Amino acid sequence: MKAFKVTGEIKKPELQTTFSREIIADKLEHAVEKIYADIGSRHRVRRCHIKIISTTELKADEIENPVIKKIVTGEQ
Repeated sequence: MKAFKVTGEIKKPELQTTFSREIIADKLEHAVEKIYADIGSRHRVRRCHIKIISTTELKADEIENPVIKKIVTGEQ
């Protein structure tokens, strides 16, 4: 499993905000799909209102979320 950082913005008439999320996925495409599904279900936003600005794969020392870091590095 790899860690990815996805940044983007939500543009909807009543909601305009930016987001940055760390997520675990096998591929870059899977990370983007998870973001669409998660943000869409939490904020009731359609995919056409979500704009992904950048997606980067993170190294183990760049991960900020302790749970994701523990999963990726395999620490006990």
